[in-house]
Order: sequence, then C-alpha cells, then structure tokens
Amino acid sequence: MNLELKDKVAIVTGGGMGIGKDVALFLAEEGCDVVICSRTMSVLEKTAAEISAATGRRILPVACDTTDMDSVEAMVAAAAKEFGRIDILVNGAAAPSGVVRNSIEFANDYELLGDLDTKVIGYFRCAKAVTPYMKKQGFGRIVNIGGLTGRSSKVMSGMRNLAIVHMTKNLSDQLGPHGITCNIIHPGVVDTPHIQELYEREGKLQNKTPQEVEQGYIDVTPIRRTLAPVEIAYLIGFLVSPKAGAVTGESIGIDGGLTRGIFI
Repeated sequence: MNLELKDKVAIVTGGGMGIGKDVALFLAEEGCDVVICSRTMSVLEKTAAEISAATGRRILPVACDTTDMDSVEAMVAAAAKEFGRIDILVNGAAAPSGVVRNSIEFANDYELLGDLDTKVIGYFRCAKAVTPYMKKQGFGRIVNIGGLTGRSSKVMSGMRNLAIVHMTKNLSDQLGPHGITCNIIHPGVVDTPHIQELYEREGKLQNKTPQEVEQGYIDVTPIRRTLAPVEIAYLIGFLVSPKAGAVTGESIGIDGGLTRGIFI
C-alpha cells in the first residue's frame, strides 16, 4: 500500500530511542522528512545520523523539554523554518510505564505531578504548537502514544493515559473541520531496552531459553511474544497517512490481544 507520505514533514517527540526511534525510521522510509526531539541532544544526533544514512531523508534533531511551552514552541518553529510545513505530530515523550508505580502510602505527589506534566500537558503543548501550521494548510495528523496502564489498577501513573484519551477525543472534535485528525494508540509490551531491564529486574526472564528471550516470549498474550517497536510504527504510519482521513478520535489498542474490551 502506498501511504502517500512522500515529502510529508513529521515531528516525533521522544524520537531518539525506543518506540519513537522506530516510528521516525519508518516514516523516513515512507518518504517523510522527520524532526526528532527529546532532552538529550547527543542521543538525537546519533539517531538522526543513523536514520538519514539508512533512508536518505532529512532528519532534524532538536533538543526539547516538553514540560516547557517556550521550548516546545522553539522546537516547532525550528521544524517549520527547516522544512516549511508540519504535517504530522507523533507524541511519545514520556517516562515508559509511568513513574509512580508503588502503593499510595509510598507514592510521591511531586513525581505524579511531574508524570502528568510530561505526558498529558506535554502532549497538549506540542499539539497546541503545531495546530496553527496544520490549520493553515488544511491537513494534519496527530497521534498520541498512550499505554495499557490506563486500564489497569496496578500503576498510579496510569491515570495519565486515560487523560490523554479524553484530550484526543476533544482535539478530534475541534480540529476535524480543518482536515486534522487526532488518535491515540495503546501499545502493549514492546521489546525495548526498558522492557528488557524491567523484566530482568523482576525475574521474568528466569527459566527462559536463550531462544525464547531472543524471540520476546511472553506467556500472558495470545500471540505469546512481546511486540516489535516497528509494529507500533506500522499502525502509526497508517494513521498519519492521507488514507486514514476517516479515522479520528479513536483509542486503539495494539497489544497482541493482552487486554479485553473496548478502550474508552
């Protein structure tokens, strides 16, 4: 399928590593020029060089703190100056799995506020900054990366993902008349360095054969494996394409069948 993404311009927050890196790579392979941003410029520069060498597309690394509106606006302005337009925003800059994961007796309110500021308000800041550019051209795609903890009672930080569901639907209603769609996806257990470290710390890799570890074997999903980051990128690639113009305000799970029911 031709996703019609050639020469589109995408911003991927949290694009230096993990899921964001694979999303940026896939979009570049499909013909996009990509702005990748996070707080660590050294990581961004290395990733930008790798993706540019692999795809021949222009990859612009921009250091950005999404908890600061001035920093976000400066990043978006740099993207517009470099490429002349902004077609796509993929919001993914956040602490994986959330910061506050313990019981309420030990939960820290400042850490929780910081988690919400980074992911919920951070996504809001980025969407706010790109909206004028997308409105002007009559086209835009925003995809928010949420998470399954929005449907779990085990992680206090999961509330951030539920809040983004509401914001996504609100933005889809506001921006739809201007040719801009907004959707949220909820990845399951994705094979990233973070997950490998978490599983090793929790002893979940014990009694696994080397082959099972390499294949990402996980017995709690119907497909019996973790997801590859590029599989998240495939879904995002469709959602940000012109072909997905009728899909907006949706909350979509991509988790190998881990959860049950419909996302609210």
